[in-house]
Amino acid sequence: MSMVFLRVSLVVLAQMIPAQLVDALEMMGKDSERSARYGSGIVRKSPRTGKLSYIPDVNISKRPQVGMRFRTVDEAYAFYENYAKLGGFTIRKNTQKMIKGIVTLKYFTCSKEGKKTYQKIDTVNHMDVDNVKGKQCRTRPSIPTGCLASIKVQRLDDMTYKIYSFYEEHNHTLVEEGDYQFLSAARNLSVVQEDFIQNLSKLYIGPVQAFNIMRTHYGGFEEVGATAVDCKNLKRDINAYIGKHDAEMVVSRLMDKKRYLPDFSCEYLNDDKGELRGLFWADEEMKHNYMQFGDVIAFDSTFRSNKYDMVFVPFTGIDNHHKNITFGAALLASETAKSYNWLLSAFKKCYGREPRVVVTDQDPAMKKAIREVGPTLKKDKSFRQRICDIVWTDAIQPEDFEEKWKEIMSDFHLTGNKWLSDMYAIRNDWIPAYYRHENMSGLMRTTSRSESENRFFGQFRSSSHTLVEFISHFETAIESQRYKHRKNDHDTRNTTPDWVTDLNFEREANEIYTRNIFNDLQHELLLGVTESHSMNVEQVGEFIKFSIKDLDVEGSVLREVLFREDDMEIKCSCGRYEQYGVLCRHIFLVLKMSKVETFPKKYVMRRWTRDAVPRKTVTSVKENAEANQTVDGVNKVVHEIMIGTEYIVDKLSKDMEKLALYRDKVKGDIAQLDEICGSSQPIQKKDRIATLLGFKQPDKDTVRAPVGIRTKGRGFKKRIKSTFEQVSTKQPRKQRTCGICGSHEHDKRKCDKKPEAS
Repeated sequence: MSMVFLRVSLVVLAQMIPAQLVDALEMMGKDSERSARYGSGIVRKSPRTGKLSYIPDVNISKRPQVGMRFRTVDEAYAFYENYAKLGGFTIRKNTQKMIKGIVTLKYFTCSKEGKKTYQKIDTVNHMDVDNVKGKQCRTRPSIPTGCLASIKVQRLDDMTYKIYSFYEEHNHTLVEEGDYQFLSAARNLSVVQEDFIQNLSKLYIGPVQAFNIMRTHYGGFEEVGATAVDCKNLKRDINAYIGKHDAEMVVSRLMDKKRYLPDFSCEYLNDDKGELRGLFWADEEMKHNYMQFGDVIAFDSTFRSNKYDMVFVPFTGIDNHHKNITFGAALLASETAKSYNWLLSAFKKCYGREPRVVVTDQDPAMKKAIREVGPTLKKDKSFRQRICDIVWTDAIQPEDFEEKWKEIMSDFHLTGNKWLSDMYAIRNDWIPAYYRHENMSGLMRTTSRSESENRFFGQFRSSSHTLVEFISHFETAIESQRYKHRKNDHDTRNTTPDWVTDLNFEREANEIYTRNIFNDLQHELLLGVTESHSMNVEQVGEFIKFSIKDLDVEGSVLREVLFREDDMEIKCSCGRYEQYGVLCRHIFLVLKMSKVETFPKKYVMRRWTRDAVPRKTVTSVKENAEANQTVDGVNKVVHEIMIGTEYIVDKLSKDMEKLALYRDKVKGDIAQLDEICGSSQPIQKKDRIATLLGFKQPDKDTVRAPVGIRTKGRGFKKRIKSTFEQVSTKQPRKQRTCGICGSHEHDKRKCDKKPEAS
């Protein structure tokens, strides 16, 4: 009898004959029981009790069998888990027996095994009757149904594990194939997905946004194999893994790099409690860049770069493209003289020499003083103009600055201001008029470079980050910075500018300098040819003196250029070459007038040339077994596979027939892989996270994260409220009352109890 005919006959006969006959008919079929398809399984009804049971309909090769053997307990679990996935249910680990630390007996059961323990709930007050604290209880739908489906394995003498019991019937319905995605066991992030989420986090993209990107890329929620909650849980697990080991993990990793990488530097400072107070590091490329461009540096702290409020201090310079470049970085737990003394000592130890010019910011307390001094003065255009005319210029002499400063202080009644007096006392350190003749002093006169650097790193950091996250994000930022440098190198080598003159040394300069520097030089050349004029030429000893006037600047002073043709010695009174390392318009005019054909090589500063930084060579690393087992090696192979797959799909995308053949091949490879690796041991969560982060969890902590620190200017870790929210939460305005009787209905002018005037 066919199954279809049997199912229809039973429905009809059930309305015509006694129940006993129905039970008898149900005995027909395989194993003398009624069998029928139900979802992804087979449903059976007991002839004695009438209860339904559900059996997964899975190929026999994937179904557990009594006597089946496995090398490990985890391998047995993986096999049963795969069977559960095909059958439409989930499993969990249950009872086990151990002897001398070795598992000898293990149960794996259906996730719906057991019974839910119900608590007494006060439905009026929504409180636990026996809970004296009155804690609210959250109700959840029941999952356990008392299901008995399970396998039991035992350890044999040959150290393998054998299934000695297999119960396949479930007392609950099985999940259909399309709904399996909603089961907890089906929501597992793959290694590639975890790596994807972690890499996005380095770009300041959170786990929920990462999930939305994946579901869009994969073509739907069900294709991801996980939920947004699972993505957030990965972040939770990573933070739990880091936990109290945060500082130790970072310091250990950087010190390992110092031990195994050539020319990597790292210094750190602990206090008596073992808390991290300072950390400085610089890699080989940073140190190499410092040797080329370390004539002028800037450093300035930025606040709230991590959850411990340690200040981030990047050391910034200018590369041969006139772009920011990082020489090193530090984290400080406090901004004290002691902390900065330690930091500068670490910096000098790392590089072996000091920079020629250092630009840094004033103490935040001075910023506060500025705000207190000038709420009205900062709006005074005359005051601002006069201050800027003497502070941000090198066109005046020190004695002129001092005279004009005193005039401004007198005119605006600021002579007794303490902060301005203190700033005047250290004028040699920050007023350009006093260091105008210092080589390369014009490159950085303010902390704008540091502020620009802080904004750049701000794209990759957050005040909620752990130190481990901060270091990872810092490395991402440095990678981005170096990529832009290589892109500028490429543009320099492979682009040709438009010429502005027919002078030969303009062409030569293009072959010497980087594109950005040449553009600046070309602009000066054009101004020299079109906007500068020689007013006088005279012989002064061995030199010819040219007096040059800038036609584009009204009231400009004459610039004097001394030129000796024999050895191409040339010097301009504007001092542009000394301050910036690039010749000025006045010198270019003199070279044109003197019919010089070649660019004066003695005035080519190497820091601005195309070859200032040699092509990067492969860095040799000392062999270290532990260092080789890092995430980098795995990621490299994974990325090569992904890029290769994308390349193939891109090539075949216009040929549907070939694309379908490639899809079938991939599916065949997947099926073959499942046959080979279907029962492989799962990777432990702790090991997965260690590989994902590239940080090992230490056995003990010798360095602790700082607690309870407070840095200058860091503010408070509180959400900033909008104006509307501030107004809405403000205490209501007190209503005006009568001064005589206290009534809110009138004031004392209209009060009936007001005494009459005599």
